[in-house]
Amino acid sequence: MSLKSFLADLWKALKNLFERMPNELKEAVSIGVIITENVKSFVDSPITDVLTTIIPGDLDDRLKLALRKALPELLIQLKLAENCANLTDSTAVTQCAINQLQNLNGNIKSAFLHNLSILLAQVAADGKLTWKDGATILEWYYQKQYKAAP
Repeated sequence: MSLKSFLADLWKALKNLFERMPNELKEAVSIGVIITENVKSFVDSPITDVLTTIIPGDLDDRLKLALRKALPELLIQLKLAENCANLTDSTAVTQCAINQLQNLNGNIKSAFLHNLSILLAQVAADGKLTWKDGATILEWYYQKQYKAAP
């Protein structure tokens, strides 16, 4: 079996797993990817209200509040806002972390963004998504659903 056919079989299995997931977990995976992509876009062209910009407006208000609270904490734990630990405003912490992301290159930046996606999906799933499942499903979702979307 070639590596290409092995990977095709793996993606197919992940697609089947994703399709059988409860809708709330599918949505959590999507949220993790969308917010992280918004962070990545914001890194490339920052604007004023970072949290409003990166958290999709069509989410449930309870979920938006949870994500607004969790995002700065996650960024601090990922050591992206370590230099700004004395900041208390969540927008300032998030902006500081985005500034740090702007200074990262290639695989290091990708690793931080991948981890952030998983952690955000876990918040959005209200703890019903494990790290292991999140890492696998989020990578599949990003590659095969998000990037493939028109």
